[in-house]
Amino acid sequence: MIPTPDLSHLTKNDYERVYEPAEDTFVLLDALEADADAIRALAPRLCLEIGSGTGVISTFLAQIIGTSDSFFLCTDINPHAATCTARTGSQNKVPVEPLVASLARPLTSRLGHAVDILVFNPPYVPTYDEEVDAAQRSVGISGSWAGGADGMQVTDAFLRQVDGLLSPQGRFYLVTVKQNNVPRVQEFMLKDFSLQSEIVLQRRAGREYLFVLRFVRSSNLVHTA
Repeated sequence: MIPTPDLSHLTKNDYERVYEPAEDTFVLLDALEADADAIRALAPRLCLEIGSGTGVISTFLAQIIGTSDSFFLCTDINPHAATCTARTGSQNKVPVEPLVASLARPLTSRLGHAVDILVFNPPYVPTYDEEVDAAQRSVGISGSWAGGADGMQVTDAFLRQVDGLLSPQGRFYLVTVKQNNVPRVQEFMLKDFSLQSEIVLQRRAGREYLFVLRFVRSSNLVHTA
């Protein structure tokens, strides 16, 4: 078992400004651990996490892969999240590089088809569209959960960036909930970008039913981790 990264350096004040790891975080950690052997076999050179929050996911990825030949890049719209991500990497002695940015917008031209492992635990809670717009403008903690209609406003915007980022052999891991209409997400990515998907892990957590989807190019389809 791969240990969960140490977050003892984070304080109550941090968690008032940055999303504290919860069930959606842990289901993603478990999905990545389930795929650990396949991820290592890929020998990723570049990993990119969107919405890194505390940095726990990218730090965990670094623990899976090792850091000698891999680069771990993270974005978050929240400046305090970028600070927490850097501190989490330091606390766990792994190099993660946070960038304050909305999704991957500043990176798409420079990272075209270069990302081997792409990870996104998006703001997926269904809210009014006005609420997600305000959350994104505030660049605060509400941006980590307010998802707009069907919880998909932010996710839909990013899904259109995935094909341009993902390397030929790359894998994209996405957290969703039942209200996000998982089959529609899978159909959209297959029809528009030829990205085939599988459910790596699913789990009920209170009122939420969580899924972790793995997307790969159809020419590189995997059926087992």
